[in-house]
Amino acid sequence: MAMTRFQEPGFLLVRAQEGDETCRNALIKKFTPFILRVASNVSGRYVRLGSDDEASIGLIAFNEAINNFREEKGVSFLSFADTVIRRRLIDFFRKESKAQKVLPLSTFDDPSDESGEDASNRLEVHQAQETFRLENESSDRRAEIVQYDKLLRDYGLSFAELVEVSPKHEDARRRAIEVARLISETKEYSDYLKLKGSLPLKALEKEVDMSRKTLERQRKYIIAVTIVFLENLEYLKEYINKV
Repeated sequence: MAMTRFQEPGFLLVRAQEGDETCRNALIKKFTPFILRVASNVSGRYVRLGSDDEASIGLIAFNEAINNFREEKGVSFLSFADTVIRRRLIDFFRKESKAQKVLPLSTFDDPSDESGEDASNRLEVHQAQETFRLENESSDRRAEIVQYDKLLRDYGLSFAELVEVSPKHEDARRRAIEVARLISETKEYSDYLKLKGSLPLKALEKEVDMSRKTLERQRKYIIAVTIVFLENLEYLKEYINKV
């Protein structure tokens, strides 16, 4: 049976953004399988509606995407929604990781404010604050690496494999990173990568100072770095930018 105009995703999206709750609910219901698929990919396990927090977060993130999507940005709605869902789930995993180490803020109150203790005590408090910050940062880094490994698996790659596929020479690494940056910043190329799971070699060969043979040889590394830029993985991106 043909889809009527009132069932089309584009129509539902416009009406939902105009405040039509019936259309919003219809749009969410229509794309619930998409939401669960993204949440499952991010979580690395099958996510079920009604029993997993990740599913609820995915639905909330999709609703947020409806509110914030702007067509003029040059990104399709589903690509935008995919990004919002992934980022909200990453935030969730980071908060869950931090919750294991949360201490009351009173732990870090300056004792000199009440007891008049000397500078050595204030220094001890400062050191405790710094240790707490570093522990949380370390936890965030671990969570990001776990998330990255799951993203890599969508492309048939693994985190452990990156050491082997990384170009050995610094200049070669730098050129490969610039190609990855170009892909992440060019909608046509990034959409191709997401859809096909491979590099748009023909187009890249005309635009970058790198032979097709080299692009093919460094394919895995370029894809891996592109994922870092596309998903805005802050710690890994910081490391890559240093290169």
